[in-house]
Amino acid sequence: MSQVVKRAYKYRFYPTPEQADLLHRTFGCVRLVWNKALAERNRRYTDEHASTSYVDTAKWLTAWKQDPDLEFLREVSNVPLQQALRQQQVAFNTFFARRAKYPRFKSKHKSRASATFQNNAFSFRDGVLKLAKMDAPLAIVWSRPLPGDVEPSTVTVSKDAAGRWFVSLLVEEKISLLPPAPVDVGIDAGLTHLLTLSSGEKIAGPRHERAGRRKLARAQRALSRTAKGSANRAKARLKVARAHARIADRRRDFLHKVTTRLVRENQTLAIEDLTVRNLVKNHALARAISDASWRELRSMLEYKAAWYGRTLVTVDRWFPSSKLCSARGCGHMHGSMPLNVRQWRCPSCGTVHDRDVNAAKNILAAGLAER
Repeated sequence: MSQVVKRAYKYRFYPTPEQADLLHRTFGCVRLVWNKALAERNRRYTDEHASTSYVDTAKWLTAWKQDPDLEFLREVSNVPLQQALRQQQVAFNTFFARRAKYPRFKSKHKSRASATFQNNAFSFRDGVLKLAKMDAPLAIVWSRPLPGDVEPSTVTVSKDAAGRWFVSLLVEEKISLLPPAPVDVGIDAGLTHLLTLSSGEKIAGPRHERAGRRKLARAQRALSRTAKGSANRAKARLKVARAHARIADRRRDFLHKVTTRLVRENQTLAIEDLTVRNLVKNHALARAISDASWRELRSMLEYKAAWYGRTLVTVDRWFPSSKLCSARGCGHMHGSMPLNVRQWRCPSCGTVHDRDVNAAKNILAAGLAER
C-alpha cells in the first residue's frame, strides 16, 4: 500500500550576482508587504473594529504598486508578494484557532529571508529551475534526486544567517507504507542519554553544541571586539552564524538517522508529551535541553510515522513514568526521586530499576493503553 503526501526537497544553490541582487530585492519587498499589511490590519481593527480577509490585502497590494514611492514593488515577481499575504492570512487563522501567537512584524536582521513562488512563477523541466524575472536558471546542487514522476507545486528560496542559499521544492509524492513491525517501543528522552528505549537500549546524544562550543566561543569573542557597523563586524557575524549552522546541521542529520531507524523498526512508538518551553526555563539545564532538541525529534517522529503507517502515541506529561514500578503485577509508586537518583529498588517487589529504562517501559505501557 501507499499514500500521497506533500514533501519538501531542499537543495543548496549558488546564484549569480544578478540573481542574488534580484532575490535580495524580492526578500525586501516580501518583508515590506507583510509589515504594511499587518500594520493596516491592526489599524482597521483598532479604529474601525473591522476584520480583514486575504481579498482585502490583495487589493491593498494593487494600490501600493501604483504609489510612486513604492514603484520598486513592480520590479520583482508579484507572486511572492501575494504568497506573503496568503501566509499572513494563514497565520491569523491559526491565531484565532488558538494554535499560535499573534503574527509579528518581520525584522530585516532577525527574520528568515525567504520568498515563495507558485507554479505560475517558475518553470521546471529536466532538472532545470528558472524563476520569474530571471534570465538564467539556478545553479542547484542536486544532492539527492527528485522523484521522477512529480512536478513541484511551489518553490521557496531562502538565505540563512550563514550566507547560504537554499531552494525548497514542494511536491506530492507517493510513499509506500512499511510492512507491519512486530515490535512496539517506549521512548524516554533525557540528557545523560538522548533516548532510552523500553528494550533497554540507550542512545547517546552526540552533544554537538558542546563539541562546537570552543570554536563558537572564539568567533563570538572576535565579534564582541569589532566596532558596530564596520565591515569587520559583518565578517565576524558571518563566522558566528557559520559556527551555529554547522552545529545545527550535524544535530539535524543525527536526529534524522535516529528517527528513521525507530520508525522503520517499530509499529507503535510511545513518547512523553514534554513542554520544552517550560523546561528550558531551568537555567542549569537550558543549554543541554536545547542541544538535545527534543521538539525537533518529536516533530520528525510525527511526520515520519504518518508517512510510513506507524502509530505515534503521546503520554501525558504528568504521568509518573520514573516513579512507577514497571515489574509485571507490581505497580508500586515510589516517593520523591531527585534527578541524581539513577537506580532504585522497588520496596514492594524488590526489583532493581534503571531509572530511564523503567520510565521507557512505563511510557510504552501507558501508550498502548491509550492507543
